[in-house]
Amino acid sequence: MSTTSLVVTVLAAVMSGFSAGSVFAGAPWVVEPMADYGVPRSWWTWLGAAKAAGAAGLLAGLFVPVVGVLAGVGLILYFTGAVVTILRARRYAHVPFPMLYAAPVVAALALA
Repeated sequence: MSTTSLVVTVLAAVMSGFSAGSVFAGAPWVVEPMADYGVPRSWWTWLGAAKAAGAAGLLAGLFVPVVGVLAGVGLILYFTGAVVTILRARRYAHVPFPMLYAAPVVAALALA
């Protein structure tokens, strides 16, 4: 594994973990838009758990590559779903935010 791949994978895991922690903490900049998009509050914990599991999976993938690939694919699907949700809510200016979190995951998968 190259140094670049290691750094990008850890960055992707940290960003996904931060995003999950923001949901768990109820950070207004995360949960208020989710409410505006129509995401039921009962889903928030599960969505945060999915991001946290993806972050942990990326880190585990440093030792078991197939786990990292599966976690990366799961996170890409998650952030794709976030983009679709934002588009359905017609909040077009918010589309770059999940893409910002997805970008290092895509890069980590490309480098894997």
